[in-house]
Amino acid sequence: MADTLETQGLSGDAASCCAPKTACCAVPEPKWSWKRIPGRQYLLSTWTIVLGAPLLVLILDQPQFVSFVSFAVKAFLGTLPYIAFAVALIAWLKAAGAEAAIGRAFEGRETVAIVLAALFGGLAPFCSCEVIPFIAGLLAVGAPLSAIMAFWLSSPLIDPPTLLITAGALGWPFAIGKAVFAVSLGLFGGTAVAFALRAGLFADPVRSGSVSSGCGCGTSPKTGRPVWFFWQEHERTAKFGSELKANALFLVKWLALAYVLEAALVTYVPADLIAAAVGGGGAGSIVISALVGMPAYLNSYVAPPLLAGLMEQGMSAGAAMAFMIAGAVSSIPAMAAVWSLVKPRVFAAYLGLGFLGAVFSGLIFQLVM
Repeated sequence: MADTLETQGLSGDAASCCAPKTACCAVPEPKWSWKRIPGRQYLLSTWTIVLGAPLLVLILDQPQFVSFVSFAVKAFLGTLPYIAFAVALIAWLKAAGAEAAIGRAFEGRETVAIVLAALFGGLAPFCSCEVIPFIAGLLAVGAPLSAIMAFWLSSPLIDPPTLLITAGALGWPFAIGKAVFAVSLGLFGGTAVAFALRAGLFADPVRSGSVSSGCGCGTSPKTGRPVWFFWQEHERTAKFGSELKANALFLVKWLALAYVLEAALVTYVPADLIAAAVGGGGAGSIVISALVGMPAYLNSYVAPPLLAGLMEQGMSAGAAMAFMIAGAVSSIPAMAAVWSLVKPRVFAAYLGLGFLGAVFSGLIFQLVM
């Protein structure tokens, strides 16, 4: 041990002093250190916020308690089928050893994958939170981050019901423009991430401890293909059970947090107050609208009527478009779920691409209109 430590620039007493399991070099804990608090790991945990927020509402604002809890529960139950499907699919693919085959399907086809992901994302009927289970599944089986980003950015922006509601409130040019910008934002984000990957950025993008992305049981040693009927082998059945449990707990935890935050925004931040803050015209209002829209909660069903009223009062079409796109891509509930899946640099790229896409969409739409 002394020889090893001497090679690191330590010798003699210093080496023996800093040897493992000796206390002579230990720095004493301050009297009121955070580490001395019993159960400190639970004080700021995800479940503490999920359970503590409704409790605070009950204590401080009892009349709002029922509406607060019912909103969060209804939103979560609405997403539950997506969670169940995604969790079962991830576990099945892992147990069958299919993740390697899926990864090979994308090899040499990244451009095609980005285009298809942006198109499918623009048509898929998912809100910004409902898409999280599917993104988790794509991350778990090793799909390219560029295609995932394309789908992630485009999917919350438009779907058939939203298209009709937007057209009814703001007109077909606005609705069609939003659909075009949804696909364009996916293509823009996916292409940007593809170039970043080639430059060596975003290696190992999945956050440690998030949805399981490790190796599954592997393909069949005889055929080299996935074993789709995995329940015929004990090891694969055990893998299915462990993946099902781990991924279900992870997704339920983070989406519960997302919807509690969403309930807090809806309850205590009036939608018309948020929309009124982004009134006006000009390029400056477009940038401000994107900035305000990012953390604001105005879903695609509520936003069009409110923005229609503001446009009648002088808000520019470009500012309204920037606000709607930024709000759909990066509302606080969605960001909470995104943060749970990927590392900070990927999260920052997601926010940056969403903001830039919203601003550019607003500017282009303003020029066209």
